[in-house]
Amino acid sequence: MQEQEWYRLDVAEAGEKLNTDLGRGLDTAEAEKRLEEYGPNALKESPGRSILSMFIDQLKEVLVIILIIAAVISGALGEWIDSLVITIIVVLNACLGVYQEHKAEEALKALKKMTTPIAKVFRGGEVYQVAVETLVPGDVVLLEAGDSLPADIRLVETVSLRTNEAALTGESVPVEKSVRALEQGDGEQVGVGDQHNMAFMGTTITSGRGKGLVITTGMETELGKIAQLLQETPQETTPLQKRLAELGKILGIAAFAIVAIVFVAGWLRGMDVLEIFMISISLAVAAVPEGLTAVVTIVLAMGVTRMSERNAVVRRLPAVETLGTVTVICSDKTGTLTKNEMTVTSIYTDGQLFGVSGIGYDPEGVFLDASGEKIVPLANRNIMWMLMGGVLDSDAWLVEREDGWAIIGDPTEGALVVAAAKAGLRQADLEQEYPRLAEIPFDSGRKMMTTFYEIDDKRYSYTKGAPDLLVARCTKIAKGSGVESLTEEERQQLLDINTGLASKGERVLALAIREWPEVPENPQPADTETDLVFVGYCSMIDPARPEVKDAVDISKGAGIRTMMITGDHPATAVAIASDLGIWQEGDSAITGQELQNMDEQELREAVTHTTVFARVSPEDKLDIVKALKSHNHVVSMTGDGVN
Repeated sequence: MQEQEWYRLDVAEAGEKLNTDLGRGLDTAEAEKRLEEYGPNALKESPGRSILSMFIDQLKEVLVIILIIAAVISGALGEWIDSLVITIIVVLNACLGVYQEHKAEEALKALKKMTTPIAKVFRGGEVYQVAVETLVPGDVVLLEAGDSLPADIRLVETVSLRTNEAALTGESVPVEKSVRALEQGDGEQVGVGDQHNMAFMGTTITSGRGKGLVITTGMETELGKIAQLLQETPQETTPLQKRLAELGKILGIAAFAIVAIVFVAGWLRGMDVLEIFMISISLAVAAVPEGLTAVVTIVLAMGVTRMSERNAVVRRLPAVETLGTVTVICSDKTGTLTKNEMTVTSIYTDGQLFGVSGIGYDPEGVFLDASGEKIVPLANRNIMWMLMGGVLDSDAWLVEREDGWAIIGDPTEGALVVAAAKAGLRQADLEQEYPRLAEIPFDSGRKMMTTFYEIDDKRYSYTKGAPDLLVARCTKIAKGSGVESLTEEERQQLLDINTGLASKGERVLALAIREWPEVPENPQPADTETDLVFVGYCSMIDPARPEVKDAVDISKGAGIRTMMITGDHPATAVAIASDLGIWQEGDSAITGQELQNMDEQELREAVTHTTVFARVSPEDKLDIVKALKSHNHVVSMTGDGVN
């Protein structure tokens, strides 16, 4: 299909482009016709190597070729034992290499779980469940919380829809989706992470529901483009392979020189030509280190085994040595340097900032006051309101699994549930004691959500949302002494505090309450989300893994430079990088937009003093690696997502 900026088209235009009735979808015959035209909705893989091709590749090294020649010559000279020994060394060496590579290939095949097998699609006005591979451009699919996106989709209907795009873009916070077409602007292309009316293959829906129009499938999707980039990237020789090849050439030249010198010297002395030729060849064969190739292979195999004990799969034996020569580590942020588990780090209420310890979804942690002293959170009425509101005004659930704690639903809401659990507020108990009476769901226009409950024979609404918008709807503020009117000076102070927390790369949610004589029968935002009582802020972040800081320090001590390359926002990236010691005062932080405006020479210069690249695409990452390699760096790229 031709490149089309689908995010700039409104819903009706997108449907017309694909000749699709958005209410009925495609009919079965048309879907089958398009399946033949576009092919299955699957990522193409480069053909796997056979055992024979792996074996032949093991014999292409210069040193191995010299050994094979030596074996042939030894046999021709009647030295059958030497010939047999050299042949056995070559074969065993090749078999060991094939075994390690084949085992790694099989392990990687077992790890590939990128797409969901079933999708709900409109066909002729009816909803069917079909295999994902049969989806075609023009299909209309139904989307629900928990679904994995089966293709690249232009959203045509959304209800509080959010998607987790961390694996594709590095965005640590779920992205709010809408159907509104993006403005034309100055004609510049909009990055994947900013296309809020699109949903992409391989990402997941964390909350809400919707309907979407499939626009691209298989290798034409954003995920497919990444797969294509990987397949097109040439496989390079490792530093060890280069040095062994150089050694092989030197030995080959030396062997030829020995043959020439000895032959000429014998000929000048009048020796028999055949005899002196045989002596020359024997000396040349003796100069070849038959055991070197075997020793190198065995040592690399031992390295692979030790790596496997640390749950690292190594596809090619020489890659083990390459890791030891790395000079720059380029790391993704979300899920690699961080846990990809949003965590409440502080609560602001009644003019005080309280810390919350603990990392990730494990409900273990304590609450601290400004001096670092432990407090009893439920003894503070405002904190209790904050924690109760965080649980009741959320749709996420904290669950314990065999491999640890996990969140079902929106990670941001999950962070609020975990914070309450640290204070001893169990979600199941709260929801049983205070059932939800009514609600106004979250939407991207209002950026807030409201729910209603009866607590101690009184009716309350809890509203959480974006701080600037929610503070604007508050007329009162909850303090230790009670509820008081919110002055304009206090309102500005609250906004300044939000700005300060957000500047550290943290995500801030505000919480407000309102008492009602009776729960409205059909609550509407305009009537309900006004005259609110501000309670406080919950500040959260996707925290760095506790072991990463030490790893960065160890790498720095070994002369290895660490860089962060992420699709997340610059403020968040710099905050995490600074905390880990990756970014320091004086270092640069460059966005993907700035990078795209650079020429090759400017980028080569930029990588020498930049430690954080934010909002970058997979293509940008390849350009950064190429720029680093132009400075003769050996670069390692690590991450947990497909981007």
